[in-house]
Amino acid sequence: MTRILITTTSYHDNPGEHHELLAQAGFEIDWARGPLPEERMLETVGDVDGIICGDDAITRAVLEKAMPKLRVLSKYGIGVDKIDVEAATELGLPVLYTPGVNHTTVAEHTFGLLLALTKHIVEEANHTAAGRWERITGKEIMGKTLGIIGLGRIGKEVAIRGKAFGLNMLGYDIFWDDDFAGEYDVERMEDLADILKASDIVTLHTNLTPETRHLINAERLALMKDDVIILNCARGELVDTKAMVEALEKNKVGAYGTDVLDQEPPPPDHPLLSAKNCLITPHVASRTSESVQRQAGMATRNLILALSGEKPLAQVNDVPIKK
Repeated sequence: MTRILITTTSYHDNPGEHHELLAQAGFEIDWARGPLPEERMLETVGDVDGIICGDDAITRAVLEKAMPKLRVLSKYGIGVDKIDVEAATELGLPVLYTPGVNHTTVAEHTFGLLLALTKHIVEEANHTAAGRWERITGKEIMGKTLGIIGLGRIGKEVAIRGKAFGLNMLGYDIFWDDDFAGEYDVERMEDLADILKASDIVTLHTNLTPETRHLINAERLALMKDDVIILNCARGELVDTKAMVEALEKNKVGAYGTDVLDQEPPPPDHPLLSAKNCLITPHVASRTSESVQRQAGMATRNLILALSGEKPLAQVNDVPIKK
């Protein structure tokens, strides 16, 4: 019987069509609650034909341990920075993913963080629940300048909402959609330094690569306006944690709202957990009942198609599907 490992918790925890598809396929299922570090993945793989993974450490060592039985790796989501795609390609392993399934909910979460920070919503709600009627003066976002780093699917959804909120929008991306930018009044910035200098709010929606790791560091934080708000619903490693903590402490950064960290889940002494004016959610920006159905359904269909020798809905690497 074909054996499948599934590690993503939102796939586990949310009912829906994806479970029905699995049942109809008749796979033997190994369930594990990720994200799993390399040592746990090494313990878990070796006797599975396919994996539906989240943000587990899919390293070269893990892939080599999983071969030759492993036939397909289906990512639940769009970020593949935790997967050694180069190694998978060398080993002839197709890596599948689910583009276009969570851009709406991540954009909504981005604005949830922004509004919570500017209106002090979490702090005020906690005061009130504790019986304290303490009123803090917030700030409006209308008329402020929003710098969007990465104008892909999610960045575009942020821009659509930014226009509705009356924000002045700047964008930075290697690939540029002139028609979209014109329709939603997003001004293209050719240089990263220029968008950082001009923005009151900076929001990150770019992939994690060796080039973008610590994209926001001490040097670039120094370029930004005093009291800038920074939002991160992409990857924690885009931000240099030490530099961010120092900038928050010195009030260079007015607030940092993030759904992602460089260590997930974070250790109790992670410096951002106790940082000033920092609002952290536990990597749930893409986790809604609607988006789970889209992601899980697509990840499952990708897996079933590939294991049947058919073309999947979306593939990262150029590896032929074996029949």
